[in-house]
Amino acid sequence: MTRDTRHPETICLHAGYRADPATGAVAPPIYQTTSYQFESTEHARQLFALEQPGNIYSRIMNPTCDMLEQRVAALEGGAAALAVASGQSASAMAVQNIAQAGDNIVSSTDLYGGTWNLFQHTLRQQGIEVRFVDPEDPNAFVEASDAKTRAWYAETLPNPKLHVFPIAEVAELGRQHGIPLIMDNTAAPVLCRPFDHGAAIVVYSTTKFIGGHGTSIGGMIVDGGNFDWAAHPERFPLLNQPDPSYHGAVWTEAAKPLGPIAYVLKARTTLLRDLGAAMSPFNAFLFMQGLETLPLRMREHCRNAQAVADFLDEHPAVTRVIHPSKQESFWRARADRHLAVGYGGLLGFELAGGAEAGRKFIDSLELFYHVANIGDARSLAIHPATTTHAQLTPEEQNATGVSPGYVRLSIGLEHIDDIRADLSQALAKAEGKPA
Repeated sequence: MTRDTRHPETICLHAGYRADPATGAVAPPIYQTTSYQFESTEHARQLFALEQPGNIYSRIMNPTCDMLEQRVAALEGGAAALAVASGQSASAMAVQNIAQAGDNIVSSTDLYGGTWNLFQHTLRQQGIEVRFVDPEDPNAFVEASDAKTRAWYAETLPNPKLHVFPIAEVAELGRQHGIPLIMDNTAAPVLCRPFDHGAAIVVYSTTKFIGGHGTSIGGMIVDGGNFDWAAHPERFPLLNQPDPSYHGAVWTEAAKPLGPIAYVLKARTTLLRDLGAAMSPFNAFLFMQGLETLPLRMREHCRNAQAVADFLDEHPAVTRVIHPSKQESFWRARADRHLAVGYGGLLGFELAGGAEAGRKFIDSLELFYHVANIGDARSLAIHPATTTHAQLTPEEQNATGVSPGYVRLSIGLEHIDDIRADLSQALAKAEGKPA
């Protein structure tokens, strides 16, 4: 870029790529290749020894993915990023990168259902314990931690509870104890930059708002470059002890010529190499297309969602609206502190008729799509208790904010009059009234 900027509108269009040096193409090229020609045997040796940056194999790095990584890292104010196959792989690898069998992390209870299952079952089967705490009290993270705690984990704007996480308070407590905070910022790109509040790592499902059009699956891990892993060698042996899987590399040392990116360097050269959860370069291209309009879309998502929240708040069939603007006390204060542009495009509500009314409502929608995604340009709706959170016990559903009658909406970019009209007719049918 020609000058430094913090403005997301500019970053999303220009960071990480200007034009193709070979052709002058302004649109990012899709490097649909598996392999890269080495200049010599010495060049190949230097690449594999991490003595020189460059491309080796598209399971580990790809020029199109690299452009996306640079752009997202710039948007977040981070040091470097790693594109992966999905948001789920980003969440898993973010933890696996510093935790192994016998270790633990402490996580907020306010999570997407897929992440809860990943933490409660799959990581536990791998020997990594996840301890869940209520984020209402930031000190709960300290109380649940011990010498084997490798990270704290949370979502900025938790889906579906929508209680904004106290990033600054928890991050500060973590740094006092040498524990990094990993933030899933999927529902709040542009609205929040977790690194500005002290987080160490940010993860995304780029499938959602970053892509924005429901076309591609992908994920991103962003290293803030702001956490001193070497200062806590006992807590982070995977970064500070010789790694036998990479000829004894000590990642905090190996990264020094490249910058403060030990965390993401290890994730790329070990986990991405071994697990193979690589992002397709075609998907990376589509995500860059999404990024170009992300700031504009987020403003419109927020504006439409606020209008819907106000509309539902006045509707007699609705008993409760779940949206940051309808929260009070410290929850509202946290939202106002962390969300810069608006309260996001997600909201939930409960109907007086409970689960049966919720099902009737969703089955009656005509404009809204009934899908499992969020963050699409189109408006979307789902009943989490029987879909995205169905594998959780009733107690676990309650902890994440899902009740039997909860309906989740992801508000799109349609005209607000058309959105309200579809909601009105579906609510009437849910009540058994003529639309």
